Amino acid sequence: MQKYKEGALTDLRVIEMGQLLAGPFCGQLLGDFGAEVIKVEPPEIGDPMRQWGREKPHGKSLWWPVIARNKKSITVNLRVEKGQQIIKNLVQSTDILIENFRPGTLERWNMSYETLSEINPRLIMVRVSGYGQTGPYSKRAGFGAIGEAMGGLRYVSGDPSTQPSRIGISIGDELAAMHACMGALMAIHARERTGKGQVVDSAIYESVLNMMESLVTEYNVAGYTRERTGPIIPNVAPSNIFETKDNQMILIGANQDGVFARLCKIMDQPELSSNEKYSTHSARGKNQKELDDLINDWTKTKNLKEIELLCNDNGIPAGLIYKAKDMIEDPHFKARQAIIDITHPEFGKIKMQNVAPKLSNNPGKVYKVGPTLGEHNNYVFKEILKKSEDEIKNLKEAGVI
Repeated sequence: MQKYKEGALTDLRVIEMGQLLAGPFCGQLLGDFGAEVIKVEPPEIGDPMRQWGREKPHGKSLWWPVIARNKKSITVNLRVEKGQQIIKNLVQSTDILIENFRPGTLERWNMSYETLSEINPRLIMVRVSGYGQTGPYSKRAGFGAIGEAMGGLRYVSGDPSTQPSRIGISIGDELAAMHACMGALMAIHARERTGKGQVVDSAIYESVLNMMESLVTEYNVAGYTRERTGPIIPNVAPSNIFETKDNQMILIGANQDGVFARLCKIMDQPELSSNEKYSTHSARGKNQKELDDLINDWTKTKNLKEIELLCNDNGIPAGLIYKAKDMIEDPHFKARQAIIDITHPEFGKIKMQNVAPKLSNNPGKVYKVGPTLGEHNNYVFKEILKKSEDEIKNLKEAGVI
């Protein structure tokens, strides 16, 4: 059975019982570093992500190969007692169980943490949900978009002249999954001392809230409410998107005093750095619009590559605004293998993002794209659970697997 044997988490077995994104992205992160992730899917239909993100020319999901990479797939009907018993048997040799059903679902299926921890006291249960496992909203349906709104991200995203914007990815789900993964690894570490597992409760809205910097404290202490500000952060200048002579865009961040002085020098306006309107961080913040206009007037006199070269040669943070095509072609991405080629059984060679972060001794690796539905039934049911051919046949005929 194919397995990556050098990653930092190769000694861990994970059951992933979630679907869509918030739970499965946590499983992807663990699998990227070598954990054996056994994804449990409903028989015949599987995870809805198998149908999401369809694009030409294949008419099949191009999201599934990424979100389910490095995982094994088994089919189990969790709504029936025999299916629940399969999970209970598998839990005996499992370190982490991930689920992102609505709170209370596992309890209805006779698989509460209390029940499963009696089978395996070292089990860590990772529970990802919209609002967490407790509190008055816990039983509500909660998607990532709602967590982004309630966690404060949506209100501050976009241009002030429009309604709040959505970031072009499912950031709420992914933040909840990253916090869930972090919590799982913390619980693994704690288990080394205590010998006992625990529950990791990762709520989408709290994961978003955790990223909101000083937003709450600013309101509490100063009565200040952050508003939508488009491409800038108020009072942090210069840090904006600027136009170029060849109708391109470049993001320049020169809001630190020394960096700003270097920017003024390449603009042939060194006197700006000693001008009392721009000489300090606070002053530049107060005169942000005027300063950005001055810089934009300069960038519009030069082509994109010329500005990029000037900034890079003079230690001024500047970046192009990349699309996928730019990432694939970029020499730095290539040198660090940030995007890799991997073989897909239907699509042939495909590209996807590599594992992050990079570990020097136990690096992660993408060794397999998302599995076909039930691809690893025989491995799990025969080799791990030691079921006979007749037992497996009977479970199939009964619709349990």
